[in-house]
Amino acid sequence: MLVLHEGEDGAREFVERMRALDVPTTTLRMAFDLDPRVSSRVVSLRPEMLHTHLVHADVLALPAGALARVPVRVSTKHGFNEFRGNPVVARADRVAGRFAHAQIAISSGLADYLAHVEGFARSSFTVVHYGIDAGPEPPPPPAEPKLLAVGRLIPIKGFDVLLRAFAQAREQIPELTLEVAGAGADEAALRARAGEGVTFLGRVSPVAPLYERNAVVVVPSRGEGFGMVALEAGERGRAAIVSDVGGLPEIVEDGRTGLVVPAEDVERLSAAIVELAGNPERVRAFGTAARQRAVESFSADAAADGVADLYRHLLQKRSTAAAASSTSKKS
Repeated sequence: MLVLHEGEDGAREFVERMRALDVPTTTLRMAFDLDPRVSSRVVSLRPEMLHTHLVHADVLALPAGALARVPVRVSTKHGFNEFRGNPVVARADRVAGRFAHAQIAISSGLADYLAHVEGFARSSFTVVHYGIDAGPEPPPPPAEPKLLAVGRLIPIKGFDVLLRAFAQAREQIPELTLEVAGAGADEAALRARAGEGVTFLGRVSPVAPLYERNAVVVVPSRGEGFGMVALEAGERGRAAIVSDVGGLPEIVEDGRTGLVVPAEDVERLSAAIVELAGNPERVRAFGTAARQRAVESFSADAAADGVADLYRHLLQKRSTAAAASSTSKKS
């Protein structure tokens, strides 16, 4: 495995975990976005299978993999990004995608987004959702109207929308509280905008205790390739209020495990907060159903099986093609 990184902690932790599992892993610190050493490293390694993640790996490694005649090449698309609306980036991504034998999208919503924004053929994607390991049975949610939001404090996550909606909801439910876990470029502006009842926690790890001490998790994103926070909340038996973007409506079943509202709609988000904050019995019912849905429909094993099934399909397809070519040459 080749891991591209820029010195970030997440990459280091991932590499350590892979090596602890005896997965042969090498790293390459990129000097800049389109570091040509990535392509040369792929060509020199000549792997039997190439699976790229994120746009840098796609653009740099997929063409190199084709040049090295890597037998099976797969790309996974992960997220909504503002740069995808740039025609040059979109074209580069599409061109790189042509060097993959198959492309995975982590949600149907993301596949739709990429087809609309970047011009990919919707049929070119196989959807494989992220998965999660089930932890111990979570405690019941608190009866108090306590909200939690988790994520990077950047515009696409919609925390500015949440703060406005929360302020409106608190006018009706004064005891309402909101904890915000995460950090990012918008932190100072969000802190300045926040009113009473809001607490900023910064980066928190592990995050499970936060889910457990709150009753409802809010994911107000403007764009979300999947929505891992919503899945983590469900695994911990918590109801969620989410935007109707990306994979979020695929995780949260509206009216059964939580509520789905239009993105950037302050009024609808505020109304949803009030609806759940004033009904602890419904919150508990949603949380129970969310836990069941997370464990049964979004297991880590199911996610791994989805990727493995695609690998097997591509390998079988290659084997069949090779056999047919051999037979044709003999005849």
